[in-house]
Amino acid sequence: MKKLIALSKEELAKRLWSAEPKIKSILTNSKHMEEARYLIFDYLNRMERDLYNMKADTSFTNLNIVKKRSVREYIHALSNTLRSENEHLTKSSALELLFNLAKNKKGAPDKVDKGFLLEFLVLFSGITGKYSNPLKSDGQFEVKEAREAAIERSTQLDDYAETMTRYFKRYHTGFDRKILKQRNNLKKEIMAYFGADESDWKDYLWHMRYIIKDVKTLSGIVKLEEDEYEGVKCAEENKIPFEITPYYLSLFNKDGVCDHDRAVRAQVIPSPMYCRGVMEKRKKGADMDFMGEKSTSPIDGVTRRYPGIIIIKTYDACPQICVYCQRNWEVKNIDAVVKMPEEKTKEILTWINDNKNITEVLVTGGDPLTLNNNYIEWLIGRIAGIKHVERIRIGTRTPVALPCRINEGFLKILKKYHDWGKREICIVTHFEHPTEMTPDSLEAIKKIREIGINVYNQQVFTYYNSRRFETC
Repeated sequence: MKKLIALSKEELAKRLWSAEPKIKSILTNSKHMEEARYLIFDYLNRMERDLYNMKADTSFTNLNIVKKRSVREYIHALSNTLRSENEHLTKSSALELLFNLAKNKKGAPDKVDKGFLLEFLVLFSGITGKYSNPLKSDGQFEVKEAREAAIERSTQLDDYAETMTRYFKRYHTGFDRKILKQRNNLKKEIMAYFGADESDWKDYLWHMRYIIKDVKTLSGIVKLEEDEYEGVKCAEENKIPFEITPYYLSLFNKDGVCDHDRAVRAQVIPSPMYCRGVMEKRKKGADMDFMGEKSTSPIDGVTRRYPGIIIIKTYDACPQICVYCQRNWEVKNIDAVVKMPEEKTKEILTWINDNKNITEVLVTGGDPLTLNNNYIEWLIGRIAGIKHVERIRIGTRTPVALPCRINEGFLKILKKYHDWGKREICIVTHFEHPTEMTPDSLEAIKKIREIGINVYNQQVFTYYNSRRFETC
């Protein structure tokens, strides 16, 4: 690999076209780029068809099923790279660079770097089934004794591991010492702002009483960027639900947006564009139920999309409202009357009891852990009493936004109704970013796991948690 990188771009280009002469021929003989795109896609489509055509006389005939699948993935990767949609999104064209390079246009080599040529060398080698070691000088896999090959592979894996470790060090988690220190200082300032002490901070009901819902309070504690201030002010003025728990606010960087709190802020601070979008839809009377839940609700408070699973929504508020939430169209401010009337809840329970096809119930909302333990025990106990229900999921973001809510009373409820081999009680939460993982949230998860309850994480992919493998 090091020898290959040492080659000039001209030499790398020769190896590139040698790996896939057919594509070079298409590029060279096409009158314009769109003709080349069409012919390359046609060529790749035929290659993919030939992969599994037993009668086709191709170089793929002797490949085993695993290698054929790999070739197919290479074909898909190359196709996606050359699509016009991706050119529109990235504002660049790999096909144009290859087109000019193949036609020996003046200045074409200057517009590509070695990384570009190496990447396409791998892709071209992969689509022809020579991907085992496409960077060897002869393009063929070098056969070695088993132990010698294993040692070489182990050395390569060490290189990969070191590269990955160096790469991911750029990203932060909620356990970084510097961040912990900053957050602890901000926590003290938040407590001072509300006149609280450590015992208040450990009480989830205190956090519920002091949920931040206005721009004056928020900007009085942390610095907001101009667009953040505008977004929160717009949400407040137009009654667009916006809430942050004091605990989650302590995860912010006090002095303004920075690399390690960017994703945290983006989840709970509505942007001006978001607010304008909501206002425009309201003005037009448009339905904001973009998931179409109304059309999958056989009775009030129930969503059913799958054969054996239903969602019940007994509470339409959360301690903290996330911008990306699919239920923002119905989630209300914490101060509103949002608890489903008991009679309605009983109707849902009767409906589940009468339908033996329902084997799994997801209790969500809003966030059901906004409710007190007495109500939660009543609800979970009633569901657990239905014989054909084998699994009860509780969907909540409180381990992330309000970890002290996972108290002894709630843990006793989980333990009481979790019955090995008969009925599973489990938690599904939403850790969206590594900096949300803190000693407090870890302690909450640990308490749940220690009593034998599984915790699952459902991550919604957003811009900030999916950029450059940050979540990994």
